[in-house]
Amino acid sequence: MSERIIDANKVNEDDDISLRPLRLVDYVGQEEVKGKLEVYIKAALLRNESLDHVLLYGPPGLGKTTLAQIIANELGTNIRYVSGPSIERSGDLAAVLTQLEPGDVLFIDEIHRIPRNIEEVLYSAMEDYVLDIMIGKDGNTRSIRVDLPPFTLVGATTRFGDLSAPLRDRFGVVERLEYYTVEELYKIVTRTANVYQVNIDTDAAVELARRSRGTPRIANRLFRRVRDFAMVLGDGNITKAITSSSLDKLHIDPNGLDYTDYRYLRAIAEKFKGGPVGLETIAATISEESSTIEDVYEPYLLQEGYVNRTPRGRVVTEKTFKLLNIKFNEGLFKYEN
Repeated sequence: MSERIIDANKVNEDDDISLRPLRLVDYVGQEEVKGKLEVYIKAALLRNESLDHVLLYGPPGLGKTTLAQIIANELGTNIRYVSGPSIERSGDLAAVLTQLEPGDVLFIDEIHRIPRNIEEVLYSAMEDYVLDIMIGKDGNTRSIRVDLPPFTLVGATTRFGDLSAPLRDRFGVVERLEYYTVEELYKIVTRTANVYQVNIDTDAAVELARRSRGTPRIANRLFRRVRDFAMVLGDGNITKAITSSSLDKLHIDPNGLDYTDYRYLRAIAEKFKGGPVGLETIAATISEESSTIEDVYEPYLLQEGYVNRTPRGRVVTEKTFKLLNIKFNEGLFKYEN
């Protein structure tokens, strides 16, 4: 299956750093998280200490990496990026940690994918700024301790529940990022238009924001596609008409749903009479991995009230039946918890 344009996971074109704000004051949305981070950062600077370790979690595309960079900028320090899957051995982690300078920020994306045995090496580094390494082979192994400079670890994850309790407990700041409102996404779209020096009508920016699934990464990606249509089929200016026409061609409906969402919802509504139905059964029915459904498809559908999770499985709501133009039978949903 081809990649979804409204998949919130990152692709190469999403790495345009010119779109990333550099300071908290320029960061749109997540007002509560921003307010707390501003206090913690200012307090750390006043004490001339490293900021407590920070854990950011939530669906992909909401700005966790951008916030990590902003934290480093506000602290006036450098940032090093590493992904959890790339840390396969304790030596990989040691190589990163020993290169840090005092006050640096270490950003670990997908931190839930660090192997458990390596995760344990991270504990002493986070708590005491020391690294205990085992060297040698067989019966000649011995432990050496390496002192580390004070640093701030910023971890990011889309699967908060997969983190072990000991690792979660070592973060002094734990914040969840929420989906963005249409108003916030409108500001992001207009800022993107200014960066790219493209004229966009107010109605067009609102329409883009409405179809972006509450996710800035998707908003910027859709903006680039609509810009292509505006340049080739229009005069380069992004109007409401060209926006609606372009997104319709991309099969993204006014609610931000695409064919994959409809396939998922129809499977439950039509083949299983609205549910409840188990995740593995749905995955087999639409030929998708259950983890993909849980991490990519469902968060937005749950947020918008198209589907509910129950102890017995997934159930679509009356909103879904109206969307699919299927008669809603309330009796189907009188299940026992």
